[in-house]
Amino acid sequence: MSRLEAAMAQVGDLRMHYLRGGDGPPLVLLHGWPQTSHCWHRVAGPLAETYTVIAPDLRGYGRTDKPRTGYDKRTMAADVAKLAEQLGFDRVAVAGHDRGGRVAHRWALDRPDQVERLAVLDIAPTREMWRRLDRDLGKAYWHWLFHLQPDLPELLAGQNVAAYLRYFFERWTFQRQGLPAEDVAEYVRAFEAPGALRAGFDDYRASFPDDAELDDTDYAAGKRLTQPVLAMWGKAGLLGSLPTLDIWRDYADNATGIGLEDCGHFLPEEQPSPVVAHLREFLAS
Repeated sequence: MSRLEAAMAQVGDLRMHYLRGGDGPPLVLLHGWPQTSHCWHRVAGPLAETYTVIAPDLRGYGRTDKPRTGYDKRTMAADVAKLAEQLGFDRVAVAGHDRGGRVAHRWALDRPDQVERLAVLDIAPTREMWRRLDRDLGKAYWHWLFHLQPDLPELLAGQNVAAYLRYFFERWTFQRQGLPAEDVAEYVRAFEAPGALRAGFDDYRASFPDDAELDDTDYAAGKRLTQPVLAMWGKAGLLGSLPTLDIWRDYADNATGIGLEDCGHFLPEEQPSPVVAHLREFLAS
C-alpha cells in the first residue's frame, strides 16, 4: 500500500501543509471540521495505488497557517487550486468532506477548467442548507449558528477543547462510540494549537453573509456544476433524511449519489472500504 509523505508549500502568503503519495492522475482530498488531512488516513493509501493523492490541511487547519482573513470559500478554493498548480497539475479530480466539500464545490464552480470531477461527502450545498433551515435542521445544525457568533465559541469551547470535539465525534457517528482514541487525540492536538479554534470558527463565520451572497448570485445567474458530480452520505446521518441527490441535481448537470449503510457523518473513517470503492468507480467512469 502506498504511503503518503508530508510536505509544505508556500501558496501566496500562506504556508500550507499537505500529504502526497502515489503515482497516477491527481486526486485532491479536502477535509472538514473538526478535522485535518488526517481524516483520509484509511482511504488515502488504497487510493494512492491508482492516483496521485494530495491531501492538504485547509487554510486555518492542522499545520497550515492560520491567518485572520480569507475563510470565504472562494479564497480557500483558490488556495488549493494554487497548490495543485504548484505541484504541476492543470486538471484534477477533487473529493471533499464536510467543510472541505464546500471548498470543493466552490473550486469546481469557479474553475471548471481545472476540476474535472467532483465528489462531495455528507453535505448538501450551503445555499440549500440556509434555504431549508427550519426547526429540525436548526436542531441538527445548531453548531452552524453557534460558530457564527464572534468570540463566544472560542471562549466556551476553549475551556475544554477535547470534550467539545469528542461531543461531535460521538454524536455524529453511527456506532455512537466516537472515532478511535488515537485519531481523536490527533484532532484535539490540532485544535489546541494557537489560533486553531478561531480559524475553524472563522470558516463557519464566512458562510454568512460572504459565502451566502456569492452562492445566491451564482444560482440566480444559472451557474451550475458542469463536471460529473458524485454525492455520498451516511444514511444514519442528517443527509439520510434529506433528498440529497435531488438537491445536488438542482446544482449540477450530471450528479449521481449513494447513501452508505451503517454510517454517520465521518464517511472516510466510518466506512472507508465503500468510500474507496465508490470513488474508484466514479473516477474511472
